[in-house]
Amino acid sequence: MNKIAGYRKMLGMSQEKMAKEFGISAQAFRMKEKGKVNFNKSEMLKFRNLLRENLFPSITIDEIFF
Repeated sequence: MNKIAGYRKMLGMSQEKMAKEFGISAQAFRMKEKGKVNFNKSEMLKFRNLLRENLFPSITIDEIFF
């Protein structure tokens, strides 16, 4: 399991729920989570903010995506 999938699971969200959160299809989110397509800057910020609100108040984009 990669880091993105791990963090998503810590949030208790399915790929489908995350896709809705990002306003994209579940298939598009799966491609991003697998690393076949990159997350854009606004998606990275949204993901970071979800983690900050719910689990890790000081997590950075670098810690999540790089």
